[in-house]
Amino acid sequence: MIKLSNIAVASVLAMTLASPVLAQSTVTGIKDLNDRIDDIQTDVKDDMDLGTDAERFGPLGVPQGWRGSLAFSTSSTDGNTNTREAALGARLTYGVGSWTHLFGVAAEYGRENGVVSSEDFFATYEANRYFTETFYVFGLGRYQYDGVGGTEHEGFLGVGPGVRVINNKQTTWRLQAGPGVLYTETNLGASDSRGAGIVSSRFYHAFTDTLSLTNDTDVLLANNVTIATNDLGLNVKLNERLSTRFSYRTDYDDSRAIETDSKVGLSLVLGF
Repeated sequence: MIKLSNIAVASVLAMTLASPVLAQSTVTGIKDLNDRIDDIQTDVKDDMDLGTDAERFGPLGVPQGWRGSLAFSTSSTDGNTNTREAALGARLTYGVGSWTHLFGVAAEYGRENGVVSSEDFFATYEANRYFTETFYVFGLGRYQYDGVGGTEHEGFLGVGPGVRVINNKQTTWRLQAGPGVLYTETNLGASDSRGAGIVSSRFYHAFTDTLSLTNDTDVLLANNVTIATNDLGLNVKLNERLSTRFSYRTDYDDSRAIETDSKVGLSLVLGF
């Protein structure tokens, strides 16, 4: 939003005499601040929904029928640095009977001083077939393209069984694991396919109507490569107007120089 304002400021200054109030709010940064507040509120709401959405813990994982979201952003700067950036993200779920389907797509493209600085595409698909309320079989695929990185193409396909170890209104715990294939290709054309496996855990516990805990874990195992993520969150609904979420995320990749990254997050929602 701040980058976009560089173009907006020039346009608004040209209309100062005709629109003094609009020009003043832009030059002083009020418009930038309002836009940024909107972005933060949207991010916080998404984070809260991730931790408290009861649908993801239901017998079928997602609601019946279609649901989804689409977001697009673009920005441009001129001056000391000339940049052009665009990003697209979409999420879609479909539930029908004992089947659930989840789709996700994200793309980013950027140029800096005439040189491509980012060119990323990421897509995922997962299908679950429930045989009972506690047992299901999953299949998933993931593809990632990085036009400026060392690994240009990376994909994973996996299948396996899943089970809801605990499934009641207060606590749910879902485990799934299975074999798969990991494919990588560098920007020099060197490719590699190897057997791999994935293990995932989804845990939710409601202490009270206003306090809940979530912990999501994914581990991808391949020959000489181990990638793992763990996202722990504590969700607190203080009252009808105030909610908070504390989160601690850990990313591990033993192929990196620094194997572990950690991120602590705090989300706060206040309505009045």
